[in-house]
Amino acid sequence: MIKVSKIKWLGGHRLEFVFTDGYAGDFDFSALVAENGPMVEPLRNTDYFRRVFLDFGAPTWPNGFDLAPAWLRSEIEKARKLVRPAVI
Repeated sequence: MIKVSKIKWLGGHRLEFVFTDGYAGDFDFSALVAENGPMVEPLRNTDYFRRVFLDFGAPTWPNGFDLAPAWLRSEIEKARKLVRPAVI
């Protein structure tokens, strides 16, 4: 199972990820944080958004909102932003 091994904040609502298989890519969460819901509302504040951390290989925020690494990788791959080797 592929997990996230590193996260780098790129500004705004963009993050770059390195996966355990060595691939990397970035993702813009602007559309996600614009959605309604109590879990995503705090993420609109960039100071809060950049508090992301890894919990067992999943990007997670202090309010408990997390992302499945497989979903994230799939979205990055669909956007043709998955690259190797990972350099961040």
